[in-house]
Amino acid sequence: MLNRYSIAKARDKFAQIVHAVEQGKSVKITRRGKPVAVVLSLKEYQRLTDRQIGFGEGLEAFRKKYQVQNLDLDPDKIFNRWVDG
Repeated sequence: MLNRYSIAKARDKFAQIVHAVEQGKSVKITRRGKPVAVVLSLKEYQRLTDRQIGFGEGLEAFRKKYQVQNLDLDPDKIFNRWVDG
C-alpha cells in the first residue's frame, strides 16, 4: 500500500488506510500534490501527545528505575574526566 494519497483517493481507500495505520504505518494525505495531513494509529497519536516530562523529572525516574544509588559510581570522577581531560 502506498503511504501517500490524494484527498480524493483517500476517501475511496479509507478502510484500507485505517487498516494500514492499525498495522503501524502512517499515511500522508495530499492536496494538489502537497502533504496536508497524516493519518496515524491511536497508539502513535497518544505517544506524541502525552505530557512530556522535564529533564529533572526524567533523571529522577531514571535513577529510581535503575537504582543508580546502588551502583559503585563516583560522579566526580566521571564528570571531572570530561572537564580536565
